[in-house]
Amino acid sequence: MAKIKLKTHRRAYKLFGVTGRGKLTRTCNFRGHFMEGKSAKRKRGLRQGRLVSKADEKRIRRLLPYV
Repeated sequence: MAKIKLKTHRRAYKLFGVTGRGKLTRTCNFRGHFMEGKSAKRKRGLRQGRLVSKADEKRIRRLLPYV
């Protein structure tokens, strides 16, 4: 009897990444608009990715079964 294949949530697949050690990454918040009011140092920091919090990780991994 074959096991059912799970579908990947496509929006989550595009939104989140995985590090080499299997941790989930995400982009930063507060980058959409009003960028001229932020300092250059703050904008440079917002370019970097962040790790997903442990509280959200289980929920997101359910959307990405094969990642």
